[in-house]
Amino acid sequence: MEINSFFKSIVDSDDKPIVICNREHIIIYMNPEAIRRYENSGGDKLVGKSVLDCHNAHSVEVIRKVADIFAASKDINKIFTYHKDWNGADSDVYMVALRDENGEYIGYYEKHENRIHDKSETFKL
Repeated sequence: MEINSFFKSIVDSDDKPIVICNREHIIIYMNPEAIRRYENSGGDKLVGKSVLDCHNAHSVEVIRKVADIFAASKDINKIFTYHKDWNGADSDVYMVALRDENGEYIGYYEKHENRIHDKSETFKL
């Protein structure tokens, strides 16, 4: 089994939306949670389209600026972009640079991190 199957499995099992874009802002992959979360905007039909078309003018400006920063500096790989309450899930949202084996910028993805402490019971072994 090739390593890409493992990476896809990690992305697909994440319970937060992950939208992966190339340098040209084209959506190249959405995990199942992203497809579900953005169903009203087109869901899986957004793959192959520009992520810029899914955002207002201010957000487009932010996305472009962050992408330019990623392209200009190999040292900057994660930037906080905004905070959002998604139906009770208090989330910080980041853009994260994707880089090839030489550290060259190849794209980015959107990452959500919850601020709410997980109160689930710890798994008992």
